[in-house]
Amino acid sequence: MKLGPLCRLGSLAAAAGLVALIAAPALAQAPTPPAPIPNKGDTAWMLTASALVLLMTVPGLALFYGGLVRTKNMLSMLIQVFFTVCIVCIIWVIYGYSLAFSEGGTFNAFVGGFSKAFLAGIRPDTTAETFTDGVVIPEYVYICFQMTFAAITPALIVGSMAERMKFSAIVLFIPLWATFVYFPIAHMVWYWAGPSATVQAAKALASAAPEAKAAAQAAMNAVSANAGLAYQWGAIDFAGGTVVHINSGIAGFMGALIVGKRVGFGREAMPPHSLTMTLVGAALLWVGWFGFNAGSALEASGTAALAMINTFVATAAAALAWMLAEKFAKGKPSLLGGASGAVAGLVAVTPASGYAGPMGALVLGIVAGIVCMFFCSAVKNAMGYDDALDVFGVHCIGGIIGAIGTGILAAPVLGGTGIFDYAAGKIADYDMIGQVITQAKAVCLTLVWSGGGAAILFTVVNALVGLRPGTDQEREGLDLVDHGERAYNY
Repeated sequence: MKLGPLCRLGSLAAAAGLVALIAAPALAQAPTPPAPIPNKGDTAWMLTASALVLLMTVPGLALFYGGLVRTKNMLSMLIQVFFTVCIVCIIWVIYGYSLAFSEGGTFNAFVGGFSKAFLAGIRPDTTAETFTDGVVIPEYVYICFQMTFAAITPALIVGSMAERMKFSAIVLFIPLWATFVYFPIAHMVWYWAGPSATVQAAKALASAAPEAKAAAQAAMNAVSANAGLAYQWGAIDFAGGTVVHINSGIAGFMGALIVGKRVGFGREAMPPHSLTMTLVGAALLWVGWFGFNAGSALEASGTAALAMINTFVATAAAALAWMLAEKFAKGKPSLLGGASGAVAGLVAVTPASGYAGPMGALVLGIVAGIVCMFFCSAVKNAMGYDDALDVFGVHCIGGIIGAIGTGILAAPVLGGTGIFDYAAGKIADYDMIGQVITQAKAVCLTLVWSGGGAAILFTVVNALVGLRPGTDQEREGLDLVDHGERAYNY
C-alpha cells in the first residue's frame, strides 16, 4: 500500500520532531553565552570620573597656571589651556581615539590604525572592556574618559613656555604634538587585546589536545603580541605617569630650552600675580584627580577605592614634605610650595594609585615632595633654564619618581596589589627588580619619544610661524598682543 503525499509529509514531520526532542538536552548543555551588559553603577561612575577630569583642566589647570603668571599674561594662559581642550576633543573623535586604542597592523607596537576614525562602528550599545573579564562599559563613555586625558596632557606643556610663546605657535604645536607624540605613547603603554581575549586563549590552550597544542599556543602568543610596545614589556601605569606626566614634562622642558628665556629672566622680579587663584586651581586639580586616578579602574570597585585613598594620602604627604623642606632650606614654608607639593604628590601617585598600598603611597608622596622641591629650586637655578611654571620639575621628575616607585610599591610584600595574570587567573609571582627595570625602560621610551618629538615639532613650528613675539610685545604682555583683551579692567 502506498502512502499518499500528506501521509509522507506527516511522517517526516514526526521524525523531525523526534530528532529535535532527542537533541534538545545536548543543545541545552552548550548555550551561547550572552554578551556582557554594562552595569549602570560602573557607567554612572565613569561618566562622573570623565567630568571630574575635565574639571581638572578647565577651570583647575587654567586657574592654577593663570595665577602663577604676571597680570599681563593671565588671560593668555586661560585661553591657551581652553584652546587645547577644545582642539584635542575634536581631533580625538576624528582620529585620535583610533590611533591610541585600535589595532595598528604592522605598526601595532607603536601606534593604532584608522579602523575607528570618525568613531566608525561605535554606537550607544557598543561596549569597551574594563580590567575584569566579562565586565564592560559603554564605549562612548570610555572614549569620553580617555578624551579628557588626551586634553589635559598637552595643556600641561604650555606652562613651561608661559609668558613668551605666541598663540599662533600654540595653535599649531598642540595638535601636532598630540598626533605624533601623545597618541602613540598612549597606544604603546595602554593598548592591549583585553581580558576576555587573553582568558579565552588561555582556556583554549589549557584544554587543547596534544596535537592542537602548537596551534593553541600560537593563538595565545598572537593575543599577547596584540599590545603596545611598553605593555608587551610588562610596564604598568595605572593612570598616566608615563602617558601624561613624563610625556608632557619632558616636552615642556624641550620647549623651555628651544623657545628661550623670558625677557628679563634672572634680572627682573616675576612673581605670581595671584596665589589665591593658584590655590583655587590646585584644589580643583586635587578634586578632579579623583576622577583621573580612581576612574582609571574603569569600574566602581575596590581598586577604584584604593586609588582614591592613595590620591588623598600621597597628595597630603607631598604638600607637607615640600613645605617642611622649604622651612629647612629657606626659613619659611610658602603657600606656593604647599600647592606645588600637592601637585607633585598627585603626579607621583598617578601610576601607582591602583597598585600601591596606602602606606606606600604616603612614602611616595614624601619622596616626591622633597625631590621635586629640590629640582624646582636648586637644580633649576644651577642649570639656569626658564621652565616658567615648573612643568619639568613637577610633572617630569614627579612622573619618573612615580613610575619607578610603582615597580617597588606594587610588590605584595610591601602592601601592594601585585599584577594580575589573566592567563593563570591569579596574582602573578612578583619580581620587584625585574619590574623596576621594566618601569625604567618605559620611562626611557617616553623621554626619548616625547623629548625628541617635541624638539622636532618646536623647530618645525618656529620655521612656519615663529615661536616668540618681539621683545616689546613680550614686555607689553600676551593678553593685549595676542588677544586684544585684559584679564582685569579696574
